[in-house]
Amino acid sequence: MTEPNTPGGSAVLTGLLADLRAESEVLDGLVAGLEPEQWAADTPARGWTIAHQIAHLAWTDDWSDRAARDPEGFVTESGRVFGELLAAGADPVEDGASRGAAEDPAALLARWRSGRGRLAEALAAVPADTRLPWLGPPMKAPSMATARLMETWAHGQDVADALGAVREPTARLRHIAHLGIRTRGFAFTVHGLPVPESPVRVELTAPDGTVWTWGPAGAADRVDGPALDFCLLVTRRRHRDDLSLTTTGDAAETWLPIAQAFAGPPGEGRKAGSSPR
Repeated sequence: MTEPNTPGGSAVLTGLLADLRAESEVLDGLVAGLEPEQWAADTPARGWTIAHQIAHLAWTDDWSDRAARDPEGFVTESGRVFGELLAAGADPVEDGASRGAAEDPAALLARWRSGRGRLAEALAAVPADTRLPWLGPPMKAPSMATARLMETWAHGQDVADALGAVREPTARLRHIAHLGIRTRGFAFTVHGLPVPESPVRVELTAPDGTVWTWGPAGAADRVDGPALDFCLLVTRRRHRDDLSLTTTGDAAETWLPIAQAFAGPPGEGRKAGSSPR
């Protein structure tokens, strides 16, 4: 397990890519043995089956790979493709997931596997100081790897919930927690709310029982609880009321219900009591 995303450096990126590969293999293990009809099982994301979840990851990996290998081409092509879809009243993310979900499951699984392998190779070759274009703000290769790990884990949770499976939490959760904390300001902005000026101290109990910390130790506002619960919250895979997270102070309490580690609109999230633990 590497340290969470820090600026540049081949050692950091190498570790992140190893963690991304490990997280992908966990999800691969959940779906590799499924019968074709099981790929059509509903997940907690409304309208998305297991096939939609894997198709979305394959779609995003493909666009990430394009950004890493040909930044100028990515800007041109994404602008054209997304512009045409939006003009037709279609959502690019939904379109990518739906197209992939219509594939033969074996072909979809093979495409996801090969695509994530190509992406890892492409990110490993990106110079440390290069910022890659993306659908949101440009980002360096370690940040893109962190984002892919977060999405793989989050969509993997949807698949696990659909199958009634329980995944063992790992130290890789630290990357997701770190991203969820870094996006605190964005969470308020995307909801049209002012960003509180008060810093928040976050102390999370890791799977091995150690404590991960962020923010000033003396901050009046705090968030405490299991790292797993915090990651489920910031990926919006569980409702705030179903998690063992405690807060101190208004800045912390107003943040948790809207926290999200991913770009784009927050979506509807999960209803209290609707998700399995």
